[in-house]
Amino acid sequence: MDLRKKDFIFEDVNKLKGVGTQLSKYLKKKRIEKIKDIILNLPYSETDRSKIYKLDELEIGKTQTIQVKVKKLNFPRIRNLPNKIICTDNKGEIDIVYFNSREGYLKKIFPLNEWVIVSGKINFFRNKYQITNPEYVTSLENKDYIATNIPKYSLTKGLNEKKYRSISEQVINNLTTIEDWLSKDFIEKNNLLNWNQAIKKLHASEDSKNINSKSYRRLVFDEICANFITLSKNRKIVKRNKKNKLFKESISKKIINNLNFELTGDQLKVLKEINSDLKSDKRMFRIMQGDVGSGKTIVSMLSLANVIESNYQCALMGPTEILAYQHFKLAKKIFNNNFKIEFLSGKTETRKRKEILRKLKEGKIDLLIGTHALFQKKIEFKKLGYVVIDEQHKFGVKQRSDFAKKGGINCDVLLMSATPIPRTMMMSHYGDMDVSKITEKPSARKKINTLSKPEKKINELWSFLNKQIAERNQIFWVCPLIEESKFLDFSSAKKKFDLINNKFPNKVGLIHGSLDKEEKEKVLKRFLEEKISILVSTTVIEVGIDFPNANVIIIENANKFGLAQLHQLRGRVGRGNRQATCILLFKESLSKNSIKRIKILKSSDDGFFIAEEDLKLRGFGDLTGYQQSGNKTFKFADPLLHKDLFELAERFIFKNDLNINHNKFAFLLKLFDKAEIINVSEI
Repeated sequence: MDLRKKDFIFEDVNKLKGVGTQLSKYLKKKRIEKIKDIILNLPYSETDRSKIYKLDELEIGKTQTIQVKVKKLNFPRIRNLPNKIICTDNKGEIDIVYFNSREGYLKKIFPLNEWVIVSGKINFFRNKYQITNPEYVTSLENKDYIATNIPKYSLTKGLNEKKYRSISEQVINNLTTIEDWLSKDFIEKNNLLNWNQAIKKLHASEDSKNINSKSYRRLVFDEICANFITLSKNRKIVKRNKKNKLFKESISKKIINNLNFELTGDQLKVLKEINSDLKSDKRMFRIMQGDVGSGKTIVSMLSLANVIESNYQCALMGPTEILAYQHFKLAKKIFNNNFKIEFLSGKTETRKRKEILRKLKEGKIDLLIGTHALFQKKIEFKKLGYVVIDEQHKFGVKQRSDFAKKGGINCDVLLMSATPIPRTMMMSHYGDMDVSKITEKPSARKKINTLSKPEKKINELWSFLNKQIAERNQIFWVCPLIEESKFLDFSSAKKKFDLINNKFPNKVGLIHGSLDKEEKEKVLKRFLEEKISILVSTTVIEVGIDFPNANVIIIENANKFGLAQLHQLRGRVGRGNRQATCILLFKESLSKNSIKRIKILKSSDDGFFIAEEDLKLRGFGDLTGYQQSGNKTFKFADPLLHKDLFELAERFIFKNDLNINHNKFAFLLKLFDKAEIINVSEI
């Protein structure tokens, strides 16, 4: 193929010389399918083959390069014995050993009485140095190709350094000059390199290991911009669509008047922002952030009521069946049979499912609540006007955009997040959306007392729990794992259930992700009806489950959880008007970060502050809930370490309202797999 063509990098790797079917399979294991993936697969280190060692300078176990004379070729005729080439220099002798190699090939690369360069791992066998299957063998004329610092890539079985190097160099050395999408002035002003220079330096120097090098920062900036361009374009696609929607607020005002509590100022403010969007002639694409217990759900329900009252269908989607079903029950209670509401999940029985789909298509359902099952193509609405997606981090940009298309030009979209998101994360994930925040907690809600205790003092808890049960308070007991593990020092929910059940017979329930829906519902119902006092659980209770009478949560191995996740778990209690308590159990030997996490959680109940601190402690990509659909958003960029580049990209893409020309930016978007999300045409 012609490597000089601009678009060759988007071809399959099997178009490269020397890459056949088998090698393609090995490359695919490393997620290298297109030639561009070779460009973006940066070396993580270097193998130093630059020094030529004498045979009396060798070190066993090290990779070293030697210059030796071929003394003898030994090709035994006995099966399973290796071929052996005896080599020497003026300091000693070494065996070069090959298994399953052709004699003709070895005679060609090891000409008798000629000097050769050999590089590989040094071994010692029967009082003699040897190299088995050396990585490189060449004549003195090609010495410079081997005797150098060679980039080291993460490889897999079936790929060796020599073969991968030849593939990588075939691409990098023949890389055509790409017309840079950044201006020369912008590159110089912001201390970057042009694209071609950056790529070649990243593969030929130590820049790939230095996140502050000009070349690495250029690649980071490109990746951030590709992400921001996608979000910006997605926002324009959504916002430019006109609506033709009547809007009534009378029903939500009536519901507010019938509530047995008052909405906070933040709730009213956010409801006003949402209603303003719903009344607009442009579609809404908004995310509502709110700390645990801040009252996001009631705000979304009120906005749903307004749209239904305006004769449009609505959909509310939760990340898990438990949370979605809880929304279903709350909607039935709040709307008091004024609307036709149905629940749909992947486990809905076939007959019921067919009936729901028929009614939905005929417009006989006002509000459909469910899980990701609502994404399926077979699900058709007659007049979908509004989609609310709860715990949005489970749904990627393309997923939420595709779902909104079910409603055509009249579909508004609201995402809800109970996980406060640091600003740089907001930019990189939700730059296509308007943002509403609920930071104010309901006035009746008391601050949760947060205590810590070493696990060896667990027996001190039994009398405390006895008192709580006597006062009709309920308790969550959270463990990280379902079963015991031979490898991890974690408590299991099942083992803990047995222990606590012995202490409090017939007052303990167990719930975890492996239980089927019916079993979960049984246990949760018993807990809700106060037939059991203690619920032993894995982190399945982390988000959404709301039990007003649960006022104590005990979290085992608290040092093993992230700060944001601990805050989410703590938010499961204190939903009523009684004082709530969170007890963090920990092992005695704590890391510095674990100590910091526990101190921060004990001193603050501000989820936004806690999220920022968690980002500092754990780093991007390791925060629970911030990865979408199982994929990291960035391969090179880190919102914490590259904060200045995120801010630069924000100004460049969002604040300047950059007029994105597809021909100019299509290369960039395709490079980082963003083109399909916004349907960029082929180059």
